[in-house]
Amino acid sequence: MTVHLVGAGPGDPGLLTCRGAELLAQADVVVHDRLASSRLLDLAPRHAVRIDVGKAPGHVAMDQQQINATLVEHGLPARCDVRLKGGDPFGFGRGGEECEALRAAGVAYEVVPGVTSAIAAPAYAGIPVTHRGLSTHVTIVTGHEDPAKGSDDTDWESLARAGGTLVILMGAGHLADIVARLIAAGRDPSTPVAAVRWGTRPEQDTVRTTLADAPHAGIAAPSAIVVGPVAALDFSWFERRPLFGRHIVVTRAREQMSALRDRFEALGAEVIELPTIVIEPVEFALPALVDFEWLVFTSPNGVDAFFRDGLGAQGLDARALAGLRIAVIGPGTARALERQGLRADLVPPRFVAEALLEAFPAPSRLGAGVLVARAAEARDVLPDGLTNRGYEVTVLGVYRTVPAVPRLDDLDRVRAGEIDAITFTSSSTVSNFVAALGLVPDAMPTVFSIGPITSATARELGIDVGVEADPHDLDGLVAAVLDHFAGPDPGAGPESSV
Repeated sequence: MTVHLVGAGPGDPGLLTCRGAELLAQADVVVHDRLASSRLLDLAPRHAVRIDVGKAPGHVAMDQQQINATLVEHGLPARCDVRLKGGDPFGFGRGGEECEALRAAGVAYEVVPGVTSAIAAPAYAGIPVTHRGLSTHVTIVTGHEDPAKGSDDTDWESLARAGGTLVILMGAGHLADIVARLIAAGRDPSTPVAAVRWGTRPEQDTVRTTLADAPHAGIAAPSAIVVGPVAALDFSWFERRPLFGRHIVVTRAREQMSALRDRFEALGAEVIELPTIVIEPVEFALPALVDFEWLVFTSPNGVDAFFRDGLGAQGLDARALAGLRIAVIGPGTARALERQGLRADLVPPRFVAEALLEAFPAPSRLGAGVLVARAAEARDVLPDGLTNRGYEVTVLGVYRTVPAVPRLDDLDRVRAGEIDAITFTSSSTVSNFVAALGLVPDAMPTVFSIGPITSATARELGIDVGVEADPHDLDGLVAAVLDHFAGPDPGAGPESSV
């Protein structure tokens, strides 16, 4: 059996290598550090055992010897084990010590390099560690050892004379002593310095100063400290994104989270995943499709469930819908239908059931059949309205939403006022959120609703809606958040559920 030492990168989950993601997807056991993003652990199968060996200030889950013993213990059985380490396993990550322990026990190992913060943190701050005419080489050193104690492990005097770019990791706590030795050895006190704290993460912060002033510049751990002429360069991009520094709660079902989360993260926000609903399949039997003139989908979930658990379960595909006209609510639902190789005949201009009723043609004959594929529990506005128009309506529940249990830590962040915005994409996300939160705090973050039905539910439950998306879809919701927060501060789904 092989233990895979996988570098998780410095914080941004998107920096995990393809090989690392592949191994996590196969893992039976994941022994992990205190990671910047728990999303990496979500890549492992549900059955995988997750063992936290991380270190936090004032708390050490396991010392290195215990970690080594854990790897040997779990590396012997015939299964896939991943040792997920922050940054790069061999870049001040004690990966070599873990390899020694595994080799001594006769356990095979593989090392999967990770992106080191020594390169990534400066890059995310817009600082190239080498640049023509300024620096032809870079030296990476740990500042964890206290230079004041006379240790010979790091020859700061030689590093000062070497010139080029010096990147110091884990050095904030001993910065005054490091600076004193570098200057004493001849490094110019006016040398540019940049310290990137929490590099590649949504809370990234960059301090720019000089070598002489660095000890008094408020540099705090954990920072990658860049010393050299390149530290004066500023090709900033990460911290200039329009939602950088904002903390946004997304309440969609976890199965649907990525579409909204990825868009907010691309704009610079920290996304707090607080799913309040879970999408569950239901058992249903397809009626005879020849009995209907129209098939109506009210959400992407309905499309997916209908084709997967309805047509697919019977060995059928889109050809079974020949002769049917198809209506959908919202462009997201239309796109879900297109993924099945079909185009909707009717998409109303507004993404609510009432708009579909307005756009729906009169029946070609009294009692013409309409099949509405939707959630098992939903508003009856559409089927009732079509019935009143003279259609024979059959409602087919193809999935259900049930309340999810959000993480208490995330709910506490809402209560503590640490959130800038909370987004709701359906009435059920609102009602389940309120049920989980309990008493709605007086100082709620700005609430963004996808549409009027969701807004009405929020107001009924005592939540003031700050902004309602227009149009009532995910594009409109993202645009509403972006428009609301655009300006000098902070530093710069199923649409049918509305």
